[in-house]
Amino acid sequence: MSSNEFLETAKRIIRERPEVFEALLEYEKTKRLPKTTYRQRINLTINSSLLKKFKRHCREKSINMSRLIETHMREELNLR
Repeated sequence: MSSNEFLETAKRIIRERPEVFEALLEYEKTKRLPKTTYRQRINLTINSSLLKKFKRHCREKSINMSRLIETHMREELNLR
């Protein structure tokens, strides 16, 4: 990989995942790597009968509800 390609790749990664480079900066200061991915709780209002069916569906299929919702959010935003 040429130095120009390396630089372009680094710039792309910084744009896409700035938290990784922030973690490296933190490591330089503290010699400890912080978490680079955080999860956040949210509150939603959803039809109770729909939620009940969705929970049952996820339980029967051994699906993590949060991960499934994240997947649909990414699809909606055209990410990954």
